[in-house]
Amino acid sequence: MSKRALISVTDKSGVVEFARELNNLGYEVISTGNTFKILKENGVNAITIDEVTKFPEMLDGRVKTLNPYIHGGILYKRDEKSHVDTVNEYNIGSIDLVVVNLYDFEGTLKAGKSHEEMIENIDIGGPSMIRSAAKNYKDVTIIVDVADYDTIIEKLKNNELTLEDRKRLAYKAFSTTARYDALISTYFANEVGDKYPEILNLTFQKEQTLRYGENPHQAGILYSQPNAKNPILNYEQLNGKELSFNNINDLHGCLEVMREFKDSEEVVSVAIKHTNPCGVGIGANALEAYTKCYEADTVSIFGGIVGITSTVDVETA
Repeated sequence: MSKRALISVTDKSGVVEFARELNNLGYEVISTGNTFKILKENGVNAITIDEVTKFPEMLDGRVKTLNPYIHGGILYKRDEKSHVDTVNEYNIGSIDLVVVNLYDFEGTLKAGKSHEEMIENIDIGGPSMIRSAAKNYKDVTIIVDVADYDTIIEKLKNNELTLEDRKRLAYKAFSTTARYDALISTYFANEVGDKYPEILNLTFQKEQTLRYGENPHQAGILYSQPNAKNPILNYEQLNGKELSFNNINDLHGCLEVMREFKDSEEVVSVAIKHTNPCGVGIGANALEAYTKCYEADTVSIFGGIVGITSTVDVETA
């Protein structure tokens, strides 16, 4: 009996090629809505969800995968006789690989869409399938990241997909649904005006590994918070070594001081050393502002971070 893969994705990047490779490996592909349409248009051998569930999608697509023929096929333990007997009794076919990425709630949030659009972009079936597959990772492969497609295909081709691989994919899957729910929780907290919630759900995305932490023997990682106000991460590094924790931390301190003068019509220059201001200057131009900032403490500024609220001209440089 051929294995089956369920594919339901919002981000269609690479899905046709991935599904085609699954076909070549003998997988029967089950798919939903627009994903199914794109797969069929590109020659992928696929069947629809309702061919499996014997039940039509309904409520504008809100209910389509929440069905025992889907979750039973994902969740049953292949090595437990009572589970096997049950799925055989109800003619539930095995689903061995699940590929899901979720409705773009975060993108909708960043775009500032209406409350009604936000609600419609809360995925229900997707997180349910992800959690079912991740819970049963010993028997089912869960894929939530487009970037994993090529690696998974290569491992499947060479029969090298291990239990440890599936556990790592499950970890990524649960991290994905946790982040998704945290974004929704935060959105509703803002909607009801709860500034200090009883349960504070925060989520952060890894941006880069820093050169080192506060001290050279320590690790430093940079994480971003989605939809954060006044983010410091929209910088462009023009030259120099990879940034360290201290560089980022000092940059943060520098920007915080500069924001104190956001209403000033003059140019502001700030010098920061180990997150502490050692000079602040205000002038008619960058050179005057920097000169005053430097002369405030000509010793401590050495090796520090300098911020200027205007273009740095040649003379100032």
